[in-house]
Amino acid sequence: MFETFGFETLTPRTASILFGLGLGVAFGVLAEITRFCLRRGLIGGGGDNRSALAIWLTALAVAVLGTQGIVQAGWVEFSAHRFQAANLPFLSIIIGGLIFGVGMVMTRGCLSRLAVLGASGNLRALVVLGVAALAALATLKGLLAPARVALEAVVTPAPTLPIWTAAVPLVLAGYLVIQSRPRAGMLVLAALLGALIPLGWLGTGLVLQDEFDPITFESLSFTAPLADTLFWTAASSAVGGNFGTGLIGGVILGALASALIAGRFQWQGFDGPAQMGRYLSGGALMGFGGVLAGGCTVGAGISGVATLSVAAVLALLAISAGAWVAGRVDARVTSRSNDGSVARPATQAQPQAA
Repeated sequence: MFETFGFETLTPRTASILFGLGLGVAFGVLAEITRFCLRRGLIGGGGDNRSALAIWLTALAVAVLGTQGIVQAGWVEFSAHRFQAANLPFLSIIIGGLIFGVGMVMTRGCLSRLAVLGASGNLRALVVLGVAALAALATLKGLLAPARVALEAVVTPAPTLPIWTAAVPLVLAGYLVIQSRPRAGMLVLAALLGALIPLGWLGTGLVLQDEFDPITFESLSFTAPLADTLFWTAASSAVGGNFGTGLIGGVILGALASALIAGRFQWQGFDGPAQMGRYLSGGALMGFGGVLAGGCTVGAGISGVATLSVAAVLALLAISAGAWVAGRVDARVTSRSNDGSVARPATQAQPQAA
């Protein structure tokens, strides 16, 4: 297939980097326009959270149906993929998901949203991404790796999900669309964003695969790609790029172009030490938790769930639970601070976020 499409002048790895770059540009543009974010859909902020959740679930529904479509067509299969592993590291996934959910509330956005915000001039988001990447790398290969290995050792046999569960996100999305009535244009853009997921699986799992020079079978994600990008940035002479590094670069380029064209680019920074400490802590939690959970809201939450993986569904539920609880606690603390006449800077009360 690689040679059939005329890619024989490129190595599979180089082609995968360019492919990731293209998908990243498309994701960056679509996510910047739609303000794509699960956190905003779960706990609100900056608009109707039901509309935000409807948009997110629309992308998920298209991703699931599209991915299962290419599976049924026989173009790709996931039996050997980590998302369909025989053993389920449930403790690692639950703890990691809860931690990630708390972290994305502290930083007012998950990793994908922060990548888009960073490209739009939000320096807070760029700093958080760096911290998250460092924490993820330490969890994968560094000081935090022993904790990851210990948690991943606690497993149970993984059940399988029947094919009819692929319709669940569609039903949920339809219900929220009817309830919140988001703009039709936003739903179309969300559907296009969701279609990037099966396209990623198809590209890395079929079109660009070469049995003599295989590449990783993957789709859109942010936790491991951020760690890979940090590692490649620091040691590019020894470590080559991959699909993930191309994806991160593409997301930043796409979101930057979209923000500049629409006039939404705006430099922003931290309001003070307290806010900086909160955001840095949240970034570290997302990097650590994202690795334990097996992915972020996109990597596990959309790409993973699209494979009908129990591990990915569990990760998404844990992330959502962590974010919901943290959002409730944050709202209560803010309410008490306001009742006590504790002044908060205007920019901190309404920061640019999801």
